[in-house]
Amino acid sequence: MHQLNNSKCVNIAILTISDTRNFEDDRSGQAIKSLFESKDHSIIEYKIAKDERPLIQAIVKEWTANSNIQAILLNGGTGFSPRDVTYEAVNELLSKKMDGFGELFRMLSYEEIGPKALFSRAVAGSIDTTAIYALPGSTNAVKLAVNKLILPTLPHFVEELVKL
Repeated sequence: MHQLNNSKCVNIAILTISDTRNFEDDRSGQAIKSLFESKDHSIIEYKIAKDERPLIQAIVKEWTANSNIQAILLNGGTGFSPRDVTYEAVNELLSKKMDGFGELFRMLSYEEIGPKALFSRAVAGSIDTTAIYALPGSTNAVKLAVNKLILPTLPHFVEELVKL
């Protein structure tokens, strides 16, 4: 039986993917920051980047190389528009994919928004010893994922990633 350590502070990096957002109007990125800080986790990095696969991947690689960052949360760019490349950018880098995350997120979203939940390509997994989540850009979607799925499990996930 695994012992869940809910008290463990996790060091987090936040990346908002948007061609139009800035720090003043990035409601989803600010929501992620606020939700994690309210549970005593630390925000180590917070950036906004355009919907460009090489740029997203470069930032994620930089952050996964930083041993102080234990988890990365991206928001935006997970839909089906031609500019939405977050899923591809992240999926190509994953060491291990957490299949159940996207499935459960879409199920919970379906309960709130109906069949439009199918259009979310939310994905999670790990890149070496770093947890990574790619969420839609909607503030409601971010709050749902963080409150229902990520906050309750992240300390345990981080512990699992560094287990020998």
